[in-house]
Amino acid sequence: MTLAADVRFILKRNFVTALAGVLIVALMIIAVIGPYVVPHDPLSTNLRAVLVPPSAANWFGTDHLGRDIFSRVVTAARLDFAIAIAAVGMSAVIGTAVGALSGYVGGVLDRILARVVDVMMAFPLFVAAMALVAVFGNSVQSIVLATAIINLPFYFRLMRAEIAQRREAGYVEAAIINGNGLGRILFRFLIPNAMPPVIVQISLNLGWAILNTAGLAFIGLGVAPPTPEWGIMIQEGASVMISGHWWVVVFPGAALALSVFCFSLLGDGIRDIMDPRRRS
Repeated sequence: MTLAADVRFILKRNFVTALAGVLIVALMIIAVIGPYVVPHDPLSTNLRAVLVPPSAANWFGTDHLGRDIFSRVVTAARLDFAIAIAAVGMSAVIGTAVGALSGYVGGVLDRILARVVDVMMAFPLFVAAMALVAVFGNSVQSIVLATAIINLPFYFRLMRAEIAQRREAGYVEAAIINGNGLGRILFRFLIPNAMPPVIVQISLNLGWAILNTAGLAFIGLGVAPPTPEWGIMIQEGASVMISGHWWVVVFPGAALALSVFCFSLLGDGIRDIMDPRRRS
């Protein structure tokens, strides 16, 4: 079966995975074109329309400054997705390369790197992200860097284990005999064959990175107001929700939950596609 046939087979069996994939594509499209088509300026305030409930003029209502919540939710998707993709991409590339080197070379280098990663994983991930953002300063770049650092151990350990199992395979020995160097053996023969679990991890980490970004913004670290961001919007709406203005929190919270949920479901679907044993 080709990859395309595998994908069709899995999606036919699992409607939820197919739905998650469609929703992810839709969310990505919204993140790209949304800021250009929203009906209102997401930063424009209107003190004459403060905390207006959902209506034809303001589909998701307005917040405590009269800003259109729909426009802010749609605009925030681009920032949250961009941070998640940049952070996960950085951690996946670096973690995969270092993990592959560690798993192939072994010895003292492997033991040192493994202990460093063990120390990194000893800290709760969100607490470590908070500390790193506090050190680097409140900025989008700080969130990207902090999220990338705390995700590195996942890719390091995955790739290290995969390469350690394959480094004595016949095709690797044949590559060595043919005079291939360390870099070519890793990047031409070993890493491509060990990528399926890494791809699954990337999908799962994208959802967690979005949640991490929102969580940091909620407690005042990283992205700062008035920038449209789901965590900031939830934090701003928390103080007025108790007075009955539910829409200020519900709509950005629903967008956040939907994004994380879809990436988690997509990760499960990719695992099914990559693992032939799950097709029986």
